[in-house]
Amino acid sequence: VYSKTRVKYPMVRRSYLANPKGDTRRDLRGKEPFVRVSWDEALALTADAILRTAEKYGNEALFSSSYGGWSHAGLLRPQVLQGRLFGLIGGHSVTTGDYSGGASQVSLPHIIGDMEVYSPQTSWEVMAEHTQVMVWVGCDPFKNNRIEYTVADHQMVPRWKQIKERGVQFISINPQYTPTDEALGSEWVKIVPNTDTALFLAMAYHVYSTGKHDRAYLDKYTVGFDKFLPYLLGQDADGSPPKTPEWAAKITGIPAGKIVEMANLFASKRTQFAGAWSLQRAHHGEMTHWAIINFAAMLGKIGKPGEGVGFSWHYGNGGMPQSNAIVPVGLSQGRNPVKARCPASRISEMLLNPGKTYVRDGATHTYPNAKLIYNAGNNFMSHQQDTNELLRAMNQQVDTVICQDPWWCASSRFADIVLPATSALERNDISYGGTYSNDKIYAMRQVIATYGESLDDFEIFRRLAALLGVEYGFTEGQTVMQILENAYKATGHKVPFAEFWSKGLVTMPIPTEMRRWVRHGDFHADPVKNKLHTQSGKIELYCSQIASFKIPDCPPIPKYLEPAEFLGNAQPGQVHVVSPHPYNRVHSQMAQADVRFEQNVKGRQHIRISVEDAQAKGIVSGDLVELYNGRGRLIAGAVVTDQIMKGVVSLEEGNWISLDSKGRCNSGAINIITSSRASSGLSQATTANTCIASLKKCLDAEGENRAYEPPAVTNRAGKLGLNIGAMKLTERAQKIKGATLATMVPGEK
Repeated sequence: VYSKTRVKYPMVRRSYLANPKGDTRRDLRGKEPFVRVSWDEALALTADAILRTAEKYGNEALFSSSYGGWSHAGLLRPQVLQGRLFGLIGGHSVTTGDYSGGASQVSLPHIIGDMEVYSPQTSWEVMAEHTQVMVWVGCDPFKNNRIEYTVADHQMVPRWKQIKERGVQFISINPQYTPTDEALGSEWVKIVPNTDTALFLAMAYHVYSTGKHDRAYLDKYTVGFDKFLPYLLGQDADGSPPKTPEWAAKITGIPAGKIVEMANLFASKRTQFAGAWSLQRAHHGEMTHWAIINFAAMLGKIGKPGEGVGFSWHYGNGGMPQSNAIVPVGLSQGRNPVKARCPASRISEMLLNPGKTYVRDGATHTYPNAKLIYNAGNNFMSHQQDTNELLRAMNQQVDTVICQDPWWCASSRFADIVLPATSALERNDISYGGTYSNDKIYAMRQVIATYGESLDDFEIFRRLAALLGVEYGFTEGQTVMQILENAYKATGHKVPFAEFWSKGLVTMPIPTEMRRWVRHGDFHADPVKNKLHTQSGKIELYCSQIASFKIPDCPPIPKYLEPAEFLGNAQPGQVHVVSPHPYNRVHSQMAQADVRFEQNVKGRQHIRISVEDAQAKGIVSGDLVELYNGRGRLIAGAVVTDQIMKGVVSLEEGNWISLDSKGRCNSGAINIITSSRASSGLSQATTANTCIASLKKCLDAEGENRAYEPPAVTNRAGKLGLNIGAMKLTERAQKIKGATLATMVPGEK
């Protein structure tokens, strides 16, 4: 919180401040100094930019890149507050979906009736009693469960060790050996990235051809096996080959004998499959979780104690029993009159193609003509793929970029107006934890004075609301503490608010029955009474609804579709770059903190390289290396290890950006080289883990990594003379609001 990367005062990019209504030299974003201004000036510039954009282009041109709410664990998250404010002045365009589980959150509701990627998992006590084999498919709960959406619930770590003590066998299908594998002694099965679908199809072929599948289960709980089977056997109209273990061995790098061995083991033992989100952050990512579901269904496992599929074991400490208690909820985000949406990972495409139509989940949409980006509590410049493409798109299309953040992260650095927000330790709020157990409510009491002239997000938006004439609508006459007290009281907890706030914590009991809870257990017990929320009410091995969409790159059964780039079509010497969640930060949060020194190499993000690849390229641990492809170049620090397979390198996502004179990221930010290609026309999700690049030793780094140094700040003489137009801000806001209301559907209020 006292880092030199804190934004201490309101700041405006020098060229933007000199001419906010004219040529602001967009090409100088991220390069030129900032100028300190007062809060009155910064908010007047912000309000004027919002109104000018809406007046000229309509409210659709106001685009929010604020999403996800990972900025802090509290109720008053900036993206909610921003949505509340903009809804009061006619709305804004927003993102839909997310980066984490973008493909499966669209596909799996059609296939198994739920997003699954954000769903509770079977209780750990059931697992300890019933599970014989636990299969991690790209899944690393010991690392990823260090953080959560609310407050991390670390209770599963000792439980996993108890499960291991019960004799459960752990198998890890992964290009690299993980902290989870080390802790639990997993058997490591190396696999070529982006080929898991082929593996599970081959195991499905084997259990069918050897009669190990459960026909009665398929008849009772699934639909579409008759349409899936011809593809599996190589008898479909496409003329594709049978999905034999030998076929899959050439694709996955796993010997056919090992594929058969695993298929037989999983068929004979009570097996739980844990698929990671990373699997579906890939080209045709919708296919992977679907292939796992089809295989598990063929074995008759889904819904049985200690068996089946789960796609959130690595998040929210999946496995902890749920309290089912009411958790506190803050202010409503309210209604957004603007209907324009942009899939979270398609921001660059939206900016480069305003007005273009696209299809998502079977519906046709149109990209808004975004002219202003408002970014609060989020680092879109870090998590959007193909950073160079994003920079080109912003410079071509966006007049104003506003970033509301505590730190000089990449999004602040490339903004025009920067509004300094407080950290979580400088404000009052309420949270709860964990994400699934929900057995605690926390008082997030302010513990330090605000840094510099920082304001909390609520106060920033309140002041903007006052300028725009909607303050009462925004606050409803409540202070922050009144909002928190009302949210707490709504939970019905018996401990008085004053006592809770003083103690800082209340706990909720876990019902006994939840300790025996099984994912999909009710469905398995009675599939008629407890239908899934699919079109058929059953597990869809073939999905007629997806078939009806007629999406060229998303078939109605899980097929192995060759990725646009992977080791199977790479040039000699190229490597597949996977970009897992970091161990010591939340995406880009804490990238600048001293904890980075635990793993960084020469001030850069470390990159794991196999012994074989390192020897071939003359690289040793501690060297700087360069990763490059047609999209960009970056510099990272080498860690040579026998815990990653040949041909694959691992570079954690989330580093801030520092571009040298050659355009290379001197900090090792992965999205400099990732593709903005969509997973498919079904989900329009990210494909960050579909990435091929060349690797070499770097001998020409231009000095130290400066991503975690604040930008230059210049002073100006005198007070800024603001000319924000003849009409007052509040009057202009009301005029825009009225115009928006006039175009609403008759009968809406």
